[in-house]
Amino acid sequence: MAAILPPAMLGILGGGQLGRMFVVAAKRMGYRVTVLDPDANAPAADFADVHLCAPFNDADALKTLAASCAAVTTEFENVNADAMRTLAKTTRVSPSGDCVAIAQDRIAEKSWINKAGLPTAPYLAIESVEDIQVELADYLPGILKTARLGYDGKGQMRVKTAAEARAAYADLGGQACVLEKMMDLQLEVSAIVTRTSSAQVAVFPVAENIHKNGILDESIVPARIAPELAASAQQMAIRLAEELNYVGVLAVEFFVLADNTLVVNEIAPRPHNSGHYTIDACLTDQYQQQVRAMCELLPGKTSLLSPVVMVNLLGDIWRDDGGEPNWAVLCETPNAHLHLYGKKQARVGRKMGHYCVLAANVDDALEQARALKDTL
Repeated sequence: MAAILPPAMLGILGGGQLGRMFVVAAKRMGYRVTVLDPDANAPAADFADVHLCAPFNDADALKTLAASCAAVTTEFENVNADAMRTLAKTTRVSPSGDCVAIAQDRIAEKSWINKAGLPTAPYLAIESVEDIQVELADYLPGILKTARLGYDGKGQMRVKTAAEARAAYADLGGQACVLEKMMDLQLEVSAIVTRTSSAQVAVFPVAENIHKNGILDESIVPARIAPELAASAQQMAIRLAEELNYVGVLAVEFFVLADNTLVVNEIAPRPHNSGHYTIDACLTDQYQQQVRAMCELLPGKTSLLSPVVMVNLLGDIWRDDGGEPNWAVLCETPNAHLHLYGKKQARVGRKMGHYCVLAANVDDALEQARALKDTL
């Protein structure tokens, strides 16, 4: 297919912070952008040319999007996959609705990961109450996760015994779940790959990710793992993208086990929180890659320009009266870069922004990033 060039109109399903950063990247490159999001205060709408304020499955809005946009993408996996399939009948869509549907369902996701020849933690697919009546010893202690709509630790319950697992399944309403065995972890890492075709693939440096309460807190790049292990993670991400015939930006999260082996945790069919560092520290960022992939352009070079640490900013640090954190020290630090998402209301656990600290090495960047967080 012919490349889509500026000033074409691009569309995105979802207007949160990932959509906002996509719009900024696309506008810098000379494109125009239409955002479809039901929130009148969607952060991405601040910069978009057009905001279609409607549900993601609204027939008229989808018709408008298809008629006005040369290509459409998404900022999150819980968008209606059928809506993406409908759009694909009349306009270019990446990633495909089929790939998004796989990422929406943990059972399908893990099946596809294994089909690609890649390891996951031992897991049991539970689609009925009968499925959890079997012997569970191979999956315990474990984490019971809803198959759909879980993110940032939501829809997950840790269980130690079969009785706890069955009670947790009942507490989750008997919906489809996976019971995943807890592994002996060293740390968690992620690799983000951009694929337009089998001949057009690029992968970012691997990030080391530290979570708190199920939400990403810090990303450290380059990850503090052996270079050959990082290269293996990158190759596994590429392999999965190839197996899916994926077009777009795909994030793959891994567990690094105690024996220095990798297992795939989960995938995201879009730019990822752990890839925010690319805006400040890479030759091309993940949002530019998203634009390039949907427009059939070659992926940009992903060279790391500097060691970097990214820190998430949650609503927890906002004052009870709604007042802003103390941005002064952070804004006056020459090697730190603040990114706020323009959200109107801060809530505990809500992602409100992030900042990156670039330094000569990751240890210095991490020390400074944590010291800056203490000033907020």
